[in-house]
Amino acid sequence: MTATDTEASPHTDTAPAEAWLTRLRLNPRSRAVQRDLRNITDLHRTLMKLVPDGLGDAPRSQAGLLFRLETDGVGRPTVLVQTRLSSSTDRLPADYAHADIRPMNTVLAALRPGLLVRYRIAANAVRRCGPNSTAGHWKQVIPLHGPEADQWWTERATTAGLTPRTLLTRSTDPATTWHTPKQDATSPTISAPTPPAPTSKADTKTFTDRRIDRAITVFEGTALVTDPEALRTALLNGIGRSKSYGCGLLSLAPAGPGA
Repeated sequence: MTATDTEASPHTDTAPAEAWLTRLRLNPRSRAVQRDLRNITDLHRTLMKLVPDGLGDAPRSQAGLLFRLETDGVGRPTVLVQTRLSSSTDRLPADYAHADIRPMNTVLAALRPGLLVRYRIAANAVRRCGPNSTAGHWKQVIPLHGPEADQWWTERATTAGLTPRTLLTRSTDPATTWHTPKQDATSPTISAPTPPAPTSKADTKTFTDRRIDRAITVFEGTALVTDPEALRTALLNGIGRSKSYGCGLLSLAPAGPGA
């Protein structure tokens, strides 16, 4: 349930923790936006400006910051940002986005067993190869597709207090990051593709920068709420890996009649 979807009757067995949802409609003409859309690490760094500094060694986790980039190729790209701390947009770059901030308390309280909801999540659905795997070398991360991806989501949805009724799965653009490998005097140079053309001197990357693409799969459909407490926890903490790269934010909305 996004912060705009509060039609369901509240259920108040347990007082839910506070959370906020910020919807950022990005300005595609902004150089900061153009930079952030090329490198998901830069986008994450910008979004962390929404929450206070000084949050310790794991600031994203402390802030409860989850986000999802949504683009349809027609309108402005949009970022949904969920935080456990009150969100403030005044530290974002000038002309970066149009922002709408709404509390999620009513949404979190509305969850009850048997409620039919629509869901959407962009996730890094992967598995690690074991020592005897034929799909790759030991500990290699393999993106999942088709029935394997569906099974991945079904298992995690069930753990999160949801029983999927319908499921649509689609792959989307990967989350791209550029990293400069740490090297010492004896380490070899790591070959890498040429990064995208910079828009400013600050964006210039060296030829040693290494591109990493994280696979993203979008799961959406309808589901029944079976365990509201587990679902609140999943909503607040996110699901799966790569939360710093735009994965794991679960959105819910009442399904309505005929769903």
